[in-house]
Amino acid sequence: MHRAHLIENYPHRMGGHCGSGAMRDLMQWHGLGWDGPPNEGLVFALGGALSLSYLRSDELVPPLYLVGRGADFEVDLPARLGGRVEVLTTDDPAEGWSWVRDEVDAGRPSLVWADIAELPYLRVQLRMSRHDVVVVGYDDDERIAFVVDNDRAEVQEVPLRALARARSSTAFPQPTRHCTYRVDWPSSLPPVQEVAADAFRQSAASMRGAPHRGIADTDEKTTSAAAEGLTAVAHFAADVETWADLCDEELEIFLFSLGAFIEKAGTGGGLFRRLLADGCAEVARLTGDSAAAQLALSADQCAQTWTDAARAAVQRDAPLRSRLTNVTATIAALPGLELRVVEALERAAGSLVEGR
Repeated sequence: MHRAHLIENYPHRMGGHCGSGAMRDLMQWHGLGWDGPPNEGLVFALGGALSLSYLRSDELVPPLYLVGRGADFEVDLPARLGGRVEVLTTDDPAEGWSWVRDEVDAGRPSLVWADIAELPYLRVQLRMSRHDVVVVGYDDDERIAFVVDNDRAEVQEVPLRALARARSSTAFPQPTRHCTYRVDWPSSLPPVQEVAADAFRQSAASMRGAPHRGIADTDEKTTSAAAEGLTAVAHFAADVETWADLCDEELEIFLFSLGAFIEKAGTGGGLFRRLLADGCAEVARLTGDSAAAQLALSADQCAQTWTDAARAAVQRDAPLRSRLTNVTATIAALPGLELRVVEALERAAGSLVEGR
């Protein structure tokens, strides 16, 4: 018997980041928003996932990792909106696929992890296991799944074998284990100022060092530099100064990787800070809150500085060592700018609570 199902009219838009892009689509699919479908920046900001992790390790390829969000965005956002999330994991591919198939059969798009290197339409060699995609259909006879990805405008046809490999990856930063998010979305939303205040408090606390799950687990035996939050910003700026000791070949790898992590690795630009700025500007528009508007400006300035560092790192018409000098000088401003964002998050959270 021909077994196939495709969810029609799924409201997909390309996004800057896999997680917030997928969640934006899912919120629109479920008819959730405050004055229409939310934009991606608002979705990211309300997730409360702003963070920063930096590590260097000889075990990594490339030998450094820089990310600007925490691990629990996909759980925290629906929960903050009044929904419930069950995170399902297994090492049994049949069980993992049954979760996806059952959701699609019930007419619900299924949010899952997939290693980017195993998704044929992306055509990349770099492995990264925690990439969010949404499965909106499948065809058992053709042995394909219909996948929506923030990096592609159209629905992608992915062989089930390739999707199974992507969902069973053991690559960095952690095994995918057929991870599937089963989300019970709310029928209506709390006031946006309430949601934003809680999200801003969480992001500020994370940056100040409150315990949270980072995306990457670190091994102290193989890691020469690892830190989280504002501490990570300071460690990162100090560590970049030591890159002058690298040979040219190593330095080229470090600078190229830095540019990719800031701008190209699904960050929305500016290491997720531009998404935050866009979202905070939307909160200010929806609430009229001046502190949220100021937060948007602080986040935008911080995002631009990250972008400037990335551009300096990959400026091909500049000598290698000059590029490093420009990167080091730009990054030196980031500890102060990141602190300013954290303080603005705290002020906006308080202002939104007072204004309710």
